[in-house]
Amino acid sequence: MPRVKRIPIEFLLIAIALLFLAVMIYIPLFALVTEVVRGGWDVLAKTWHDRNFRSAVLLTITTAGIAVPLNTIFGLCTAWVLVRQRFPGRALVITILDLPFSISPVVVGLMLVLLYGRHSWLGAVLDRLNIGVVFDLPGIVLATIFVSLPFVAREVMPILEEVGTAEEEAAKTLGASPWQTFWLVTVPNIKWGILYGVLLTNARAMGEFGAVSVLSGNILGKTQTLPLFIEDVYTNYQTGEAFAASLVLAMLALVTLILKEWLGSKTGSSHRRMH
Repeated sequence: MPRVKRIPIEFLLIAIALLFLAVMIYIPLFALVTEVVRGGWDVLAKTWHDRNFRSAVLLTITTAGIAVPLNTIFGLCTAWVLVRQRFPGRALVITILDLPFSISPVVVGLMLVLLYGRHSWLGAVLDRLNIGVVFDLPGIVLATIFVSLPFVAREVMPILEEVGTAEEEAAKTLGASPWQTFWLVTVPNIKWGILYGVLLTNARAMGEFGAVSVLSGNILGKTQTLPLFIEDVYTNYQTGEAFAASLVLAMLALVTLILKEWLGSKTGSSHRRMH
C-alpha cells in the first residue's frame, strides 16, 4: 500500500497565513483598486477637483503635521523617564500610557466634548477667550493626539532598555553635559525606534475616524477629514468618489507601511550589529 506523503506542518501554517491575509487584506485592496480603475479617470478627476475633497486632504495632512511632532516629543520624553527613572506609581503610568490602545475612539471623542464643550467650565473659559475647540481644528488635533499618543513611547522604550546606560555613563565621565549625552549618545542608539514610532503615529493620525467624527462635527469643507469625507460621500450614494478617495487614503497608508517595514529591517540590522 503506497504511503501518503505528509505535508510539513510549517507549509500548512504558511498556507493558512497567506490565505487569511489574502481574504482579509489583499483581495479587498485589489477589489478597491479594480473598482476605481473600472470607474475611469473621469471619476478620479472629478474627485480631485472637488473642493471638499481637497479641503479634507489638506485638513488631514495639517492634523497629522501637528499631532505627529507633538506626540514624538512627548513619547521620547515619556520613554526616557519611564526607562531611566524609578519612582512610585511608574507601573500605573505605563498602564495609563496604553489607555488609547484599549479605549474606543468614540468614547475618547465624548470625553473630550465633556471637557472642552461649551457647557463645561473649561469650555466656557475658552469660549470667553474666543478659542474654539469642539467643532474646530484644535478639537480634531486633540482627538488625533489622544488616539496616537503611545506609539513613539512604546517603540522607544524596549530599545532604551536594551541599549542600557553604559554609553551614557561613559559620556558623562568624559565631561559631556546631560543634553550632549542625550543628543549625541542616546538619540543615535534609538533613532530607528523613534522613526518607526513616528510612522505608526502618522498612519493612525491620518486614518482616525471615531474620535475625530465626534469632535469635528463633520462640517463639510471645514472640519471634515479624509476618512469623514469618504464616509459622507459613500452614504450619499457617490460611490465612485468614495472609492477614489479611499484609494488615495489607502495609498498614503501603503506608503507609510512600506517605510515602516524598511525602517523595521534597519532596526533589526542595527540590533544584530549591537550583538
